[in-house]
Amino acid sequence: MAPPADSPDPLENWTVQVRKGVLDLCVLNLLSVGERHGYDLVKQLADLPGFGVTEGTLYPLLSRLRVQGLVKTRLEESPAGPARKYYTLTPAGRKAAALMDTHLAELLAACRALRRPD
Repeated sequence: MAPPADSPDPLENWTVQVRKGVLDLCVLNLLSVGERHGYDLVKQLADLPGFGVTEGTLYPLLSRLRVQGLVKTRLEESPAGPARKYYTLTPAGRKAAALMDTHLAELLAACRALRRPD
C-alpha cells in the first residue's frame, strides 16, 4: 500500500538527516586545506551536489565547532565592507576530521557489505 500523497517522502527525510550528519566533516575537510572565511565556506558547500547549505545553517555549525575546540577564528579588516571572520582547524579539529573520515568510510563499507550481489 502506498503512503498518502500528503505524507513526507521518506527518502527526502533520510537525505536531510545524512546531510546533517556529514556537514561537520565537510566543513572540517574544507578547512584542512587552509583557512577560509565563512561566506567562502557557504559558497563551496552550496556548490556540492545535494548539500544546498545556507548561511543560516553554516554559521551556527561553525560556532559550535569553535566552542568544541575544533576550529579557531580570527578577524581581518576588509577594505570593502565589514571585517571578515576566518576559520582555521585546530590540532583537535584535524584529529576529529581524520577520525570522522575513517568512521564514515567504515560505515559505508558496512552498509555496502549488507547488499546481496546481483
